Amino acid sequence: MMRVSRTAAVVAGMLAVAGCATDTGSVTPTDTPPPAVTSSDTSSPPSVASPTSTAAAPQALAFTATTVDGQPFDATTLTGKPVVLWFWAAWCPRCRAAADDVAGVQRDFAGRVQVVGVAGLGSGNEAMATFVADQGIGGFVNLADDKGEVWRRFGVTSQEQYVILDRVGSIVHKGALSPQALRDRVTALAG
Repeated sequence: MMRVSRTAAVVAGMLAVAGCATDTGSVTPTDTPPPAVTSSDTSSPPSVASPTSTAAAPQALAFTATTVDGQPFDATTLTGKPVVLWFWAAWCPRCRAAADDVAGVQRDFAGRVQVVGVAGLGSGNEAMATFVADQGIGGFVNLADDKGEVWRRFGVTSQEQYVILDRVGSIVHKGALSPQALRDRVTALAG
């Protein structure tokens, strides 16, 4: 009986200390998405995103990466608008075929929807940069993710896939899309 009482006292003490912690740098995730942050900026998505507070950003956008051109990127800067993450590989013929359609979506919905390419699967830095230049997709951010960190974050396992998030950062689509289906989904979110 004494052992149970001592264990209960230790657990109670640990809980009391944990409840009184003063670490204000941590953010506790919640089941309710945070309110969307709106912006009146209608320009194209930034190629280099400046750091912002992740407290107001949806959990899905709480990541950083490096762009194909070597610049830091903070996904929290996408908060408040729908986001299309396009997962591609430089060696992928389907990705090459889809590039013009994705660039067209970015042009047609600039300021209302953010498009971000996520390159990976052993593409290599030089091949990624060449792909961006050759396919004319430099009008939106393209992340260099050969280590697969962003791919794993969203559970993407093959190229030419999309993850689409709504204004509050909820995933509304994950998988392949035809060019028309991509446009239809983006049109519905941009309205």
